[in-house]
Amino acid sequence: MELSALEKILIDKIAEEGPLSIADFMEQALVHPEHGYYMRRDPFGVDGDFITAPEISQMFGELLGLWTAINWQAMGQPETFNLVELGPGRGTLMADMLRAAGIIAGFSEAVRVHLVEASPVLREMQVESLKPFDLVQPVQWHDQFQQVPGGPLIVIANEFFDALPINQYFRTGDYWCPRVVDAKPDGDGLCFVLLPPHDTPDLPPGLKDSPNDKVVEVCPAALELVEAISGRIATDGGAALIVDYGHSEGGSGETLQAIRKHTYHNVLDNPGEADITAHVDFAALGQRVFASGARAHGAVPQGRFLQLLGIAERAKALAASATEEQVEDLGSALKRLVDTDEMGELFKVMAITRLDFPVPPGFE
Repeated sequence: MELSALEKILIDKIAEEGPLSIADFMEQALVHPEHGYYMRRDPFGVDGDFITAPEISQMFGELLGLWTAINWQAMGQPETFNLVELGPGRGTLMADMLRAAGIIAGFSEAVRVHLVEASPVLREMQVESLKPFDLVQPVQWHDQFQQVPGGPLIVIANEFFDALPINQYFRTGDYWCPRVVDAKPDGDGLCFVLLPPHDTPDLPPGLKDSPNDKVVEVCPAALELVEAISGRIATDGGAALIVDYGHSEGGSGETLQAIRKHTYHNVLDNPGEADITAHVDFAALGQRVFASGARAHGAVPQGRFLQLLGIAERAKALAASATEEQVEDLGSALKRLVDTDEMGELFKVMAITRLDFPVPPGFE
């Protein structure tokens, strides 16, 4: 089998430095400057590798836009605030949000849009998506959240945390063995191996008592990011919304996966050519939110969240002036977003606010 360019780079790196942690492997596979998955392509849509909620229907972004506007009002309608999206994709979600929230008096004058995006390809698409909006201040792009300027803020992260690099540990008796990526003995590709236990990993409380012979996943990058977001909210005021697939209660088990052309793909084959993700541990995120002086709401199923925001009513309103084919599409989109056997149950939604902030819409 012919190795990809990134595989060769990683095998050489392993030969020099030893096996890679899974987190290091994921980071290289997704954002390597030259060969990273997100750095060279548009992965979204029917012709890509996966479809996200904003690409399924405008209703998703419209409801999140109104959610943002309501929370801006609950913040006391500050004269300016930062609307931050992590991993904005094509810019579809932000465009739908701005269009919907723009009906609220004063919102368009107050909003300052900040996009956290590593991919130069996707940044160009975001520029085009947001051209129709006459913003008071031009959109600003950042490589990481910590670069967003101070002040009140609302953070939106849709299918962002699932791509943050994880580490895996295998429990054997009283010990935890790191699971890492090594080169195959014949040099023909990559493989997973277990290292001998050396340090007890820093596990969230819900994982410390995992059964023997089980794999657990830890995402330090997610915990550090949610701590940074929560600290900013506690200090400057605002709210955050995290939408992703994952579990509300911590637990053991492997969820690392790769997707290519809408089908599952071997995680270690052709790194840089497939999306690699893992389920989000919302329980661990919630614990870190509270430890950072903020309040976590949820996580609740996406279907319930969208229904509480009025997605059924929005679909009905759109259908009133739609063609027969458009009505059918609306029904399919609604089903996909809220049904328990579609995205409605697998995807969860968590909000972060200050301790004294009212309960946000969708979490009543």
